[in-house]
Amino acid sequence: MFRSLRNHNYRLFASGGVVSNTGTWMQRTAQDFLVLQLTGGSAFALGITTALQFLPQFLFGMYGGVLADRYPKRRLLVAAQSLMGLFALVMGLLALTGEARVWHVYALAFLLGTVSCIEVPTRQSFVVEMVGRGDLANAIALNSSSFNLARVVGPALAGMLIYALGGTGPIFVVNALSFGAVIASLVFMRRSELRTPEPVPRAKGQLREGLRYVLGERALLMPILLIAFQSMFTQGFTISIPVMATEVFGAGASAFGIASSAFAVGALGGALLAARRAQPTRRLLIGGAVALGVAQIVTAFAPGYLVYLVLLVPAGIALITVNNAANAIVQLTTTPEMRGRVMSIYILMLTCGAPLGAPLIGWVSELGGPRVGVMIAGVMSLVGTGLAILVTNAVVRRRNADAVVRGVAAAAGVAR
Repeated sequence: MFRSLRNHNYRLFASGGVVSNTGTWMQRTAQDFLVLQLTGGSAFALGITTALQFLPQFLFGMYGGVLADRYPKRRLLVAAQSLMGLFALVMGLLALTGEARVWHVYALAFLLGTVSCIEVPTRQSFVVEMVGRGDLANAIALNSSSFNLARVVGPALAGMLIYALGGTGPIFVVNALSFGAVIASLVFMRRSELRTPEPVPRAKGQLREGLRYVLGERALLMPILLIAFQSMFTQGFTISIPVMATEVFGAGASAFGIASSAFAVGALGGALLAARRAQPTRRLLIGGAVALGVAQIVTAFAPGYLVYLVLLVPAGIALITVNNAANAIVQLTTTPEMRGRVMSIYILMLTCGAPLGAPLIGWVSELGGPRVGVMIAGVMSLVGTGLAILVTNAVVRRRNADAVVRGVAAAAGVAR
């Protein structure tokens, strides 16, 4: 389960990631709570914040993948982590001085999303340079374990600190400091042990080349499409957790942090289970997607807060099963010189639904109540799974038909 930790560079990276991820989840909880405070509990404003954080990925995400293929990934990561720490510090100072406004949170979300366009595909494609192909699936699963361990600890800790300290400002400052752990891990890596590919020379049409590559590989196309459809409504489900906790069950700051942690407990369990698998399969990916849709629908009918917390655990397991399986399948199928661009497309599909899905589910929740919003999100997740399979099969049939036509035309030309 933990075989990737034998690698010195990956141990450094994973250790720094635990610290930084904990700070990030503390900030996400503080950010949601601050928005609810500043807007009088508006689910729509919460959806707008989430959308703004993911919107830059939709606009600029693929360019981040091009940069990840062109330049040394370790240097890109140090620069990106430094900027994200600076943004968190500025937001913390605004909150501490009482000057924070909702548009400040919107601006922070957008800036973090912009830097993430470079940081996320670079970080994802950097893993194989540390551990190699043999341990790649295991390292991806352990990254998810680290991320979701932080997701368990961070929201609960943030909720308690918000209550104890009387505000969200200190949380942003703590997160700003936590970025130092990742930066230090990158600086002190053994460069001789990294499996660094040759940088891809600058050339025209590299974005189109990445798209053609994905469309030409069925093993890439299906998981990427499935993630695209899932992300649109999964984001709506995750932002519903604080709304369900506070508006439906009447929980306070510390209690809605515990709800986010319950979801993360399931995600952590799913990630550890994934670490034991040598190779994810297409069947596992589709099964996890179906289970995620069903789990969302079931949570919408939770009769009480404790039952709701219990139901969030299998939802977290299903979510991380889908994400880990898709990520590993995509990276293992991709050639090294294309990995940055392919991962940027994958991340784009993972996040592009949020600017549409999050405000939509927030709007539905305000009209019909949070339970209705959660139920709709689950139903649409199931629909999206079916659409991913149908669209992939249609594209493959079309490509095969075109290949036959070209073959017949070539044979006819030779005969003449």
